[in-house]
Amino acid sequence: MCKDCGCSITDHDHDGHHHSHDHGDHDHSHTHQAAHETLHHNPQLNDKKTIDVIKKILDKNDQEAQHNREHFDDHGVLAINLMSSPGSGKTALLEAMVGLAPFKFGVIEGDLETSRDADRLIAKGIGAVQIQTGSACHLDAFMVHKGLHDLPLAPLDVCFIENVGNLVCPASYDVGSHLNIVLVSIPEGEDKIAKYPVMFRTADLILITKTDLLPYFQYDIEREKAEARKLKPGVDILEVNINDEKSIRSVIEWIEFKRKMRA
Repeated sequence: MCKDCGCSITDHDHDGHHHSHDHGDHDHSHTHQAAHETLHHNPQLNDKKTIDVIKKILDKNDQEAQHNREHFDDHGVLAINLMSSPGSGKTALLEAMVGLAPFKFGVIEGDLETSRDADRLIAKGIGAVQIQTGSACHLDAFMVHKGLHDLPLAPLDVCFIENVGNLVCPASYDVGSHLNIVLVSIPEGEDKIAKYPVMFRTADLILITKTDLLPYFQYDIEREKAEARKLKPGVDILEVNINDEKSIRSVIEWIEFKRKMRA
C-alpha cells in the first residue's frame, strides 16, 4: 500500500520543487477533513510522531496543489479530478465524450502500473499522460505537477485528472483541481456511498454509472441519491449509461456550465 495516506509513511522531498504559494480563497476543507478522519480512525496512527509526519506531508502537498491550480488558472484551463473505485467507468466516460464535448480536453492518467488507460485515450485522439504510481493508491499534487510537464495546456479548455481507482485515499489529497467528480457504478452495490462518506463529501458532482444494468441488480437509485445528499446537501447527481448519448451530453453540459462560470 502507499506510504503517505496512513497505510504507512513516505517522505516527499521532491527536490527542485520548493514552491511557497498562498492558498488564496480555495477551500481545502475536504482535504483536511479527510486527513482528520484518517488520523483518528486508524488505530495504527496513534503516536504523535506519525501524526506530525502525515500532517507535514499533507501541508507540503497542499502547497504544491495550489501551485498546480495557479498553473491551470494561468492557462485558462478548468481542472477536474475524476475519482472512483476501479471499473466504475472513468476512462470509458472520457472516451464517450470525444466528438460531443464543445471544449478541448486532455488527461493526466493515474494507475499503479501499465499505460493501458492512457493508450486507450490517445487512440481516441485525446492528449493523455500516464502517471504510474507504483505502490501509491492515489495521485498527489507532486505527481500531477510532473505530469503537467508532458501535457501542453495551451490548446486545452479542460484537464481531467483521472485518479487511481480507490474510494479512500484520493479523497485526502488535493491535486490542484478546481472540481471533483466522483463515479459510483450500479454493480458496486448500493452501500458504497454510506461506506465511503469522506470521498462523497468531496464531490461537486456524483455520477451513478452503468445504469443500463439496473434491471440485473437490487439497487435503489433514489435511495442512494438521498444518501449522497445526507452527506453533502445540494450535491449534483447525474445518471450515466455509456451507451446513452443523452446521458453523456448531460455530463458535458454540467462541465461546460462550470467552465463558463470560471471564464
